[in-house]
Amino acid sequence: MKYRKDKYGRELSMLGFGCMRFAKKGAGIDLEKAERQLLAAYKNGVNYYDTAYIYPGSEAAVGEIFERNKLREKVNIATKLPQYLVKNRAGLDKYFKEQLSRLRTSYIDYYLMHHLTDIAMWEKLKAVGVLDWIEEKKKSGEIRNIGFSYHGSTDGFLKILNDYDWDMCQIQYNYFDEHSQAGAAGLKAAGEKGIPVVIMEPLRGGKLVNMLPDSAKTVMKKSGRDWSPAEWSFRWLYNQPEVTVVLSGMNTMEMVEENCRTASEAEAGAFTPADFETIRRVSEKIREKEKVGCTGCRYCMPCPKGVDIPGAFRCYNAMFIESKSEGRWQYAQTVGLTKTPAFGTQCVGCGKCEQHCPQGLPIRKLLKEADKALRPLPYRIGINAARKFMLRQAGKKSRAEASGKPKA
Repeated sequence: MKYRKDKYGRELSMLGFGCMRFAKKGAGIDLEKAERQLLAAYKNGVNYYDTAYIYPGSEAAVGEIFERNKLREKVNIATKLPQYLVKNRAGLDKYFKEQLSRLRTSYIDYYLMHHLTDIAMWEKLKAVGVLDWIEEKKKSGEIRNIGFSYHGSTDGFLKILNDYDWDMCQIQYNYFDEHSQAGAAGLKAAGEKGIPVVIMEPLRGGKLVNMLPDSAKTVMKKSGRDWSPAEWSFRWLYNQPEVTVVLSGMNTMEMVEENCRTASEAEAGAFTPADFETIRRVSEKIREKEKVGCTGCRYCMPCPKGVDIPGAFRCYNAMFIESKSEGRWQYAQTVGLTKTPAFGTQCVGCGKCEQHCPQGLPIRKLLKEADKALRPLPYRIGINAARKFMLRQAGKKSRAEASGKPKA
């Protein structure tokens, strides 16, 4: 594992473990699997672990695993204040104390203001006393580094960056989003100020691997490099010296092993002109196919009416990146045949989702387009028939269980 330094010279692993996408077991986190993966990452040199208050079960899982394995003093934990829930100074203390309890720790290594999208959000926090609060927590040692995670325009990022003496920041950045949100301009501005930058969504929620068009994969294969799509993405990021840590939401051992290997080999400035040309051509191929720029971050969720917004967009994109039948089949399976349907037609246009979307997508409009394309009449009939069958079977099972008779 290779390391880059934070603002104060502390070494951080170039690969960070993003703890938002742990493998699931039933409705919760598969703790055994998560523990094996976290420990494997640690043994391979990963020392930066990122979670947040709103990642269901994540902080508690991280705290339990590190306490049980006596690793707390050997790793850096990053978590985030849910600033969108804070209404006053008491709220700052409330959420922070809860996070310390979940994480089973007395301090946070890197504490971020979560999901800032413009300077107004930061000004709101300042209005409730966050500056004095940060100073107190840093003085007591409960917070060792303060930062912010950002989803918004480049101009907004620069305003927040220049408004306070930050210890670090976190941005969404990858070769496909080079000029979106904070973008390359924001990355370089932070680098010039000596502020470490942690990268989230390096694979756009896995889409730069799982939904990469065949034409883009062909470009990579013809490059002469024996790199996987994920490795291309990570090496492009590591090539930039301003990048300090790249987060990966790893939920298989194969991901852990490959990403650790890449982070032990990659270097800043190693990309050749031919490598850059490969990335340029791959980006072109993706843009030819993608319909909706959703990363699957789920900040738009939960929908008050139960719409699976990321699920709909994932399936919609699959129609064009894979095939129409594949996208529609995925929609029927993952959205239509769930216990409670989650179709885009359930949207009532409240707009709550759009207020939280990091990509600024016109979600209400796109949901209508997506659902219409994903559920043409034959699919609507088929899904409705399947749902009725499932409900009948569930009813039979319930009645059998109630009467004590063997299930049919």
